Amino acid sequence: MSNKNNNEDYMNEFEEGTVTLSLDDGKEVECGIVAVFPVGEQDYIALLPLNDDDAAEGEVYLYQYFEDENGEPSLGNIEDDEEYERVADAFDELMDEDEYAELLADDDEE
Repeated sequence: MSNKNNNEDYMNEFEEGTVTLSLDDGKEVECGIVAVFPVGEQDYIALLPLNDDDAAEGEVYLYQYFEDENGEPSLGNIEDDEEYERVADAFDELMDEDEYAELLADDDEE
């Protein structure tokens, strides 16, 4: 997992389940939204690169997630290693729960 965007230009688009990130090197990466989930009092978002080398590796980007009073989303970097570890662990648990739910759904279909 990675938090590659270190500048203040977090998001160019947020539509129909995709986000286009502008990375520090000027590269733009289109990402699919995997999940928005809370950890403590803060919401976070997990993004999966769709047109990047990291997509083949299944690498997921994690960011703080905010909405303004109009419901417009924005992202923030996770600057603290401890916070990042908590978020990564929560995301892993969320994915484990989802995978378990999918297994149960598959069993019900058989």
